[in-house]
Amino acid sequence: MYNSSNNFNNYTQDQYESVSLSRSFVANVFTWMFAALAITAVFAYYFSTSETFLNMMFTISNGRASMSPFGWVIMLAPLGFVLLMSFGYNKLSGIALTVLFIIYSIIMGMSLSFIFLVYSLGSIYLTFAITAGTFGVMAVLGYTTKIDLTKFGSIMLMGLVGIIIASVVNFFMRSEMMSYIISVIGVLVFTGLTAYDVQKIKRIGAGVELGSESTKKMAIMGALTLYLDFINLFLFLLRLFGSRR
Repeated sequence: MYNSSNNFNNYTQDQYESVSLSRSFVANVFTWMFAALAITAVFAYYFSTSETFLNMMFTISNGRASMSPFGWVIMLAPLGFVLLMSFGYNKLSGIALTVLFIIYSIIMGMSLSFIFLVYSLGSIYLTFAITAGTFGVMAVLGYTTKIDLTKFGSIMLMGLVGIIIASVVNFFMRSEMMSYIISVIGVLVFTGLTAYDVQKIKRIGAGVELGSESTKKMAIMGALTLYLDFINLFLFLLRLFGSRR
């Protein structure tokens, strides 16, 4: 005979386990993201104070500083790591992905060391605080909302493609107005992507098996996604509101 009480108890137990798994997974993702951000911040500041490193990054010609070949390697290396981790996801082990993520956060620190030379410390700290607040609000929104953000996320991803194309074009045009517009759109896009990505990670977490190899790998890739949202949001806000030296 059908027992609705037992069915209800089983359903709520399954639901509780799913929520518990999701929370543990999301907490793990954020732990790795915060660790990577801390590593990046420490190395960015350290290398900004290293005269030897800065001389390797930049060359002085006619009183103007330009990026050296070594500098270009450091600036482009993070993109290579992201591609390696993304396309090598299936072949790489959880430990390998973790090591790559840590190395990536170090190299990002090296590549971001220039912001301490361009912007005042006060504006960097203030922008970081604004970024953290914005990121936190959108992360909570993405985690708690009942609205499906899939379509919204698709629009944000299309906006991201537009930003990349516009940035490449503006690299040659060097238009200050276009740079400003790109920065404004960039803030909007990565603010939206934060909520979308957190919701996506929450849903992934509901179906994982804690402690498994695949779960460890998904946690690192989730941390990488949120890390990129935070860093890009920070950089676009810094371009808009940062006080140059």
